[in-house]
Amino acid sequence: MQHFPVFLDLAQAHVVIGGGGEMALAKLRLLLKTEAKITVCAPDILPEIRALCPQVTLVQRPVLACDLGNARLVYATTGNMGEDARIARLGRAAGALVNIVDNLQESDFITPAIVDRDPVVVAIGTEGAAPVLARKIKAQLEDSLPPSLGVLARIGKSFRKMAEALPQGPRRRAFWAEYYDAKGPRALHAHGEGGVARALDELLARHLCAPVAQGHVDFVSAGPGDPELMTLKARKLLDRADVVIHDRLVTPEILELARREAVIISVGKEGFGPSTAQDAIHALMLTHARRGAHVVRLKGGDASVFGRLDEETAALDGAGIPWQVVPGVTAASSAAASIGQSLTSRGRNHALRLVTAHDMHGFADQDWQGLAAQGAVTALYMGKRAARFVQGRLLMHGAAADMPVTLVENASRAGQRVVGATLATLPQSAARLDGPAVILLGLAPRQGQQALSLQEVAQ
Repeated sequence: MQHFPVFLDLAQAHVVIGGGGEMALAKLRLLLKTEAKITVCAPDILPEIRALCPQVTLVQRPVLACDLGNARLVYATTGNMGEDARIARLGRAAGALVNIVDNLQESDFITPAIVDRDPVVVAIGTEGAAPVLARKIKAQLEDSLPPSLGVLARIGKSFRKMAEALPQGPRRRAFWAEYYDAKGPRALHAHGEGGVARALDELLARHLCAPVAQGHVDFVSAGPGDPELMTLKARKLLDRADVVIHDRLVTPEILELARREAVIISVGKEGFGPSTAQDAIHALMLTHARRGAHVVRLKGGDASVFGRLDEETAALDGAGIPWQVVPGVTAASSAAASIGQSLTSRGRNHALRLVTAHDMHGFADQDWQGLAAQGAVTALYMGKRAARFVQGRLLMHGAAADMPVTLVENASRAGQRVVGATLATLPQSAARLDGPAVILLGLAPRQGQQALSLQEVAQ
């Protein structure tokens, strides 16, 4: 993100526009929605801009330094490169932020596309890369946000002091959610603005008398990394959470879906590496849930696959705290999809095994004879460091050295890599991967699919 989005207070602030043509008029249409004091300086000024006087101060000559006293923003809109650069120099010398229209590189800020439901304002920016896309998003938001939203927000703003009678956190959020989602719109439609004020009084009285909600924990499956592979239920719960306790492999893109006010706690575990103690994770869940918080325990992949779910639900059961599990896409499914293969197939394998390469005490023991059988398909989790151990055990139990193997690193993520190998080359292939990987024993990438060879990985 190059441009950080902020909402600048322009009440009584001085804004200067250098230029009097169409580009200046376009900026004026937005700036006149604010309470800024606006000056337009240009030798030639459009009649449409002249008609805005006295709302706008007009100076019929080029911008001079004396025009920029206390200026907060300066727009250079002449379209002449040299003149716009001169205006920009004057603006910066006066301590103002400068925008040169259609010159992103030389501007201090950009003006986004705006959806105005005052006091609700949605700003849409694309870093100047796709203004047509910004307009498309704006049109979609205009359709989805009713004009009444601004009325409800203004009334709600005047009621905020009253709502402080509710404690901060889930109870206050539940009050406002019911107001904006149901009570407010219904009252506005039926009785107008006066009805909304009465509805707020009634709603507050009911929430003040309501018992304190019990805290609870949702075990939410984050999927293999791509936010679009999360279920709708998972995304909704993440958006509502007060506290998010997440694993190491949950991607930043997924954490971005959490509320900004939510407490985000990393409890990463790494095989043979630094880890958060399981008892500490239990303690975190219990502490926050006992305070009445909605806790999301966010687990990579599917929460029920190698996620120590049973231990964590047992800890909650012991404390009498309610919980639910939201299933998701496990890494094996995403890895198989990435190579265009089915995990089960008639005539090849009637069963699928999901195994982990190591347990709490070291390398995990398995039914090696079953895993080595001809046609068997196994998804091996956390197997990079155990690759040589796995290779040895499989060969000892009759697996063929040319058994097809596929390693999928960062399945579903932007840095995904697919490496086709055999059991004979498994350790060398695994050693060259940096990110988390699923090893598919018994599966090769679909014929003709682009996959990295061992030599390509080495490069």
